[in-house]
Amino acid sequence: MQRLWGIKISKASLNRLRQEMSEALASIVEEAHEKVKSLEQVHSDETGFTQGNGDGKNPTAKKGWLWVLVSKAITVFKVALSRSQESAKQMLGEDYQGIVVSDRYSSYNWLDVNQRQVCWAHLKRDFTAMAERSGVSQEIGENLLRYQQRLFRWWHQVREGTMSREQFQLAVTFLRRGFKQELETAAALPIENKEKSPLAHTIRSCRQILKLETALWTFVEQIGLEPTNNAAEQALRPAVIWRRTSFGSQSEAGSQFVARLLTVVTSLKAQNRDVWDFLSSVCRAVRFDLPFPSLIPIELQPP
Repeated sequence: MQRLWGIKISKASLNRLRQEMSEALASIVEEAHEKVKSLEQVHSDETGFTQGNGDGKNPTAKKGWLWVLVSKAITVFKVALSRSQESAKQMLGEDYQGIVVSDRYSSYNWLDVNQRQVCWAHLKRDFTAMAERSGVSQEIGENLLRYQQRLFRWWHQVREGTMSREQFQLAVTFLRRGFKQELETAAALPIENKEKSPLAHTIRSCRQILKLETALWTFVEQIGLEPTNNAAEQALRPAVIWRRTSFGSQSEAGSQFVARLLTVVTSLKAQNRDVWDFLSSVCRAVRFDLPFPSLIPIELQPP
C-alpha cells in the first residue's frame, strides 16, 4: 500500500478491511450462487483446501475442500469441510433440475444419471492407465481408447462445422453399442473381492463406468454441453496457486474471504468487467448506503 499509493497501514487494519470487504460481498456472492443453481448447465469440481482452527470451528482438523460451480458468465466458489454428497447438494441445490458436468466421484451420485455428463478427459486418463498395464488390461485399455479417440475426432468435426449434429448423433449410436459391449465384457471377468492386481483395478474401473454409462453421452443430445470438465478444472487453477502460496486459511472467515473474492474475480473476468471498478462500487455502496452492484449480467437478470 505504501509503495503503490503512499499509504501507511498496519497489518491489523489490513485484516479489518479484508473482513469488511468479505462481509460486503456476502450478499452479492449469495445472489450469484442462487442464479447459478437455476441454470440449465453447470460444471462442478473440487480440490483440497486447508482450513485451520484459528476460530475454533475446525477442532478435529478436518480436510477442507474448495468447491466450484462454473457457468458461462458466473463462477461460484465455496470452502467446505467435507467432500460428501451433502456438500454437493448445498453447492448445487438439492432440487437442482439442470445438467452437471463432473467427474465420477460419488458426491454426485444423488443426481439422476440423466442429469449428469461424466468428464471424458477423466475417462481418457483411466483408459490410458489400463493400456499402460500388461496382458488383458492393456487390451481393454487400448480398445476403449480407440472408441474415445474416434468419438472426439467426430466431436471436433461437429465444432468445426464439418460434421452435422445429426450425422454425429447417428454415428455415436453405433459407437456407443461397441463401447458398452467392451465395458460389459471387461466387467464380466472374474476377480476376487479383495484382489489388488492390475487386472482387478481395470475390471473394477469398467464396472464403475458401466454404472454411469448413460451419463457418458448426455452431450450428444444437449446443445451447448461439453463432454469434458475442463471449464471447472481451469477455474480451480488460480485457487490452487492461492492455496500453495498462502497455505490455505486459518479460519472459516478466511475461507469465506477466499471463496468470495475468487467468485467475484473469476465471474467478472468471464464477463469482461473491471474487477477494481466493481470492488470500488461495493465499497461506495457500503460507505454511502448505495445499491450494491451485481455479478449477474444483464442478459441473465429478470425483465
